[in-house]
Amino acid sequence: MAFLELHGLTKKYAEAVVVNDFSLCVAKGEFVCLLGPSGCGKTTTLQMVAGFVQPSSGRIELDRRDITGLRSNRRGLGIVFQSYALFPHMTVAQNVAFGLEMRGVAAAERAQRVARTLELVHLGALASRYPRELSGGQRQRVALARALVIQPPVLLLDEPMGALDAKLREDMQIELRALQHRVGITTIMVTHDQAEAMTLADRVVLMNQGRIEQVGRPFEMYEQPNGRFSSTFLGRANVFAGRVVDGHFVANGLSLPAMLGAHAGEADYIVRPEKVEFAESDAIVRGRVSARAFLGSHWLFQIETPLGAMQLTHANIGLPRASEGDEVGVVWAAENARIVAQMERQ
Repeated sequence: MAFLELHGLTKKYAEAVVVNDFSLCVAKGEFVCLLGPSGCGKTTTLQMVAGFVQPSSGRIELDRRDITGLRSNRRGLGIVFQSYALFPHMTVAQNVAFGLEMRGVAAAERAQRVARTLELVHLGALASRYPRELSGGQRQRVALARALVIQPPVLLLDEPMGALDAKLREDMQIELRALQHRVGITTIMVTHDQAEAMTLADRVVLMNQGRIEQVGRPFEMYEQPNGRFSSTFLGRANVFAGRVVDGHFVANGLSLPAMLGAHAGEADYIVRPEKVEFAESDAIVRGRVSARAFLGSHWLFQIETPLGAMQLTHANIGLPRASEGDEVGVVWAAENARIVAQMERQ
């Protein structure tokens, strides 16, 4: 059953439509990531849920209660910004207690809730420190504790790990997901980082130009993108434009393996680089390796072919299979290709 419902949210500034007819139902305890490029409307959507921005049209319901017209401070939601917005003159404990003070919670209960929440985020020993004495990851956990201590029905996260370095960011993604599981709080997070969304989310909402492009579980969205934008924003993809002709997919005069179903006419053909393999014989297409990059766990090859540039990834199990300039053949299975008809594209 839906706990948070967004019905047709639209936000316009003069003639510019920033968010257009955004509808989404979020279950209690679900972790949803709003993913998309800069300017796609994801932060504006979050701000409308938070109450910082009033929708031009549409409705927001929380636990069957219409909160569209409520001020942000009356919604009771927990919010964490990218900057964390901690008070530098307050200790960790005082920062976390601030929201409770504003709500008139008695001192004894306040101290208990602050202590419990700091233990939850593994900061109990740092309660008397100031923000300047903390690492980036610790400051992030203080901001999370401050949002959680008020026991909000929904936690809103706006690029909360954007200021962290890559390694700390990966560690904090795991820690945040574990924390969300322990608390069981309904969470909506904005990010432009596809790996972050895939790691954290129960469902991903992919946005583009103010609209929802696709919604689904990370694995399903990765394996079954609904078009060119989804396939290339969520990971790498080889995408070739062509036509379905007499039960075959044809691109640049080449017939490509496909499980076509009812598709017909112009379409995009999508195959992920990790589904493509080098072929000694019976290659689907041949080409020349134009670039090769070592990425630690795997090698990435770019191959110039009659279809256009293709990418292939190969697990790092020793020396790479090919070098720049080599002539190679490639192959992939029909079930690993996805055909998206032109009328399905966003």
